[in-house]
Amino acid sequence: MSTKIKANTDAFIKARVVKGYSQRELARHSGLSHAYVSLLERAIKSVGPSTAKKLSDLLDKELEELFRIEMQPRP
Repeated sequence: MSTKIKANTDAFIKARVVKGYSQRELARHSGLSHAYVSLLERAIKSVGPSTAKKLSDLLDKELEELFRIEMQPRP
C-alpha cells in the first residue's frame, strides 16, 4: 500500500482565509510555491508529513483537521 497526505479542501481554505493569508502569502511563509499551494487546496497534489506539519502550524490547526491520509493499493 502507498499512502498520500491530501488537504481537506474546505477546512484548509477556511483556515488560510481565517488566518488572513492569500495563497501567495501562505506560500511565502511556508517556503512552498504559489502553484503548489493552489494544487494542495484543490487536493490535486499530496504533501509529505513534514510539510503537512509545517502548514498546520502556520495555520494554527491540528494536522488531522487540515489533512487526510489516503491509502492506495500498489499496482
